Amino acid sequence: MVSLVESVEVARRPVAQLEQVIGGERHTRLVRAAEQFRQRLAGRTVWNVSSTAVGGGVAEMLHVLIGYVQDLDIPVRWRVITGDAEFFVLTKRVHNQIHGEQAGGPLNEAEAGHYARMLAANAAELLDQIRPGDLVLLHDPQTAGLTTALSRAGAQVAWRCHIGVDWENDATRAGWNFLRPHLASAKGYVFSRRQYAPPWVPGERIWTIPPSIDPFSPKNQHLDDDTVRAILARIGVLDGAAPDGPASFTRSDGSAGVVIRSASITGDGRPGPGDPLLVQVSRWDQLKDMPGVMRGFAEYVAPGGSGYLVLAGPAVAGVTDDPEGAAVFGDCLLQWRDLPAAVRARVLLVTLPLDDPGENAAMVNALQRHATVITQKSLAEGFGLTVAEGMWKARPVVGSAVGGINDQIADGTGILLPDPRDLEAFGSAVRRLLDHPGEASQIGRAAHSHIAQHYVGDLHLLRYAQLFGALISEG
Repeated sequence: MVSLVESVEVARRPVAQLEQVIGGERHTRLVRAAEQFRQRLAGRTVWNVSSTAVGGGVAEMLHVLIGYVQDLDIPVRWRVITGDAEFFVLTKRVHNQIHGEQAGGPLNEAEAGHYARMLAANAAELLDQIRPGDLVLLHDPQTAGLTTALSRAGAQVAWRCHIGVDWENDATRAGWNFLRPHLASAKGYVFSRRQYAPPWVPGERIWTIPPSIDPFSPKNQHLDDDTVRAILARIGVLDGAAPDGPASFTRSDGSAGVVIRSASITGDGRPGPGDPLLVQVSRWDQLKDMPGVMRGFAEYVAPGGSGYLVLAGPAVAGVTDDPEGAAVFGDCLLQWRDLPAAVRARVLLVTLPLDDPGENAAMVNALQRHATVITQKSLAEGFGLTVAEGMWKARPVVGSAVGGINDQIADGTGILLPDPRDLEAFGSAVRRLLDHPGEASQIGRAAHSHIAQHYVGDLHLLRYAQLFGALISEG
């Protein structure tokens, strides 16, 4: 029988390894909280439901957090729903509306009906697995329409929104008005920032849980300089022969991995191992403003000195729940072709294969570790975990003062851009860091310490334990 709902198997991650990053006191607190939570579960299962298992920060965080939860012997499951092309076009429109983008106006009756029918089919399968009393965490607009059916069946449902802005316009109101009736029966609403909650959500049901990084994942684990250069040479980003060492990394299950695939690269030139490098890693999403980064580099960074720009994102056919990726990449490609030849030779558009998520993460890790400066010049951002990832690697980050990027970059740990559309200010900040390596290094060290203190997974898990504990008490 054909199934709409996919089961995602996640490798167990040893919680004990976190102690070397967070210290003994925080590690002990996490283990004790897990013991208490297991007792309160009393046979219940914790379910996560999302719309994709690969590509993007939500899927990456779930692989990490569920791996740690399994090591803590807490029963946890992950399911991924199926949608057709029309469903993901509609939900991407709602996604953009929640970010304040005018994206075709409110969904009409036929579109709303298609959304509901698609999720009703998924809910029917989920209800064969989820039992009354189980705890369910639904992720983002794609899954919101499951709330009513699962709640009526006796599950304790919370909805986790990974996106948002702290202001309102007609677009945000349209997006939230569409989601509101689907979410009315949720017992909890989780946001990365409290300011993202729409005014109709009861204050006592709002939970603020910022995302986190895993220091030991293939994306964030330590890689020595030879390994970084070997990976970048293997994927085709660096000029010159690869070092003698292998392009190796450690997978999340502890086994050895090797980068064997190449990236797809658009670029007339390649940086050498010692050339300064500005890197932005993100989806090919209009809100990430890859074209703006390219224009800012071409007009205000390249004329002032040396340096290359790498814009890196996933292979555009590999992220199933983002139908805009190919179009945004196409816009970047057209803009790249129009650059003056001397600048075009210093700009690379890189799409990274998603065939092997661990290998893809190791590619991103190498790019960020080799970067002189990392940027995340988003026009809107729910959180922007690539900022924390770059800071963890002790790199100075130039980020837009939007959404959760504001929370991550504290004084002295990076540079915030008040207006992400001010390309001159962006270029000036990047050029300053490229030209003053001492200052860049100092900022990078402070950034690493800040992330270790505030954005590692133990804090994330403790906050979820508090949420689920409240749901159990209420149920």
